[in-house]
Amino acid sequence: MGYLLLAGAIAAEVGATTAMKYSEGFSKLWPSLLTLAGYVVSFSLLAQTLRTLSIGTAYAIWAGVGTAAIAAIGILFMGEGLTAAKAAGIALIIVGVVVLNLGGAH
Repeated sequence: MGYLLLAGAIAAEVGATTAMKYSEGFSKLWPSLLTLAGYVVSFSLLAQTLRTLSIGTAYAIWAGVGTAAIAAIGILFMGEGLTAAKAAGIALIIVGVVVLNLGGAH
């Protein structure tokens, strides 16, 4: 159940960060409200996740997967370029999350 809650927290954080881009510095009401709501949901679900997962593992997965997802969204949907360094960084984030999980850091 902890990983399901964590997945929801990541999805809410990614949605909130994407909405933040469209808020244009919080000058547009609806994207700004979506940003706020998304982060409230994300932190609430992350807090529930910490009941069953260790804080280091949960936060590393939340931050790492969220960062990689936002980078991918930027590349795929917002016209950001994909450089070798950016691709390597995303790959390292994913490898780091996998190593944390395989290392028994639950």
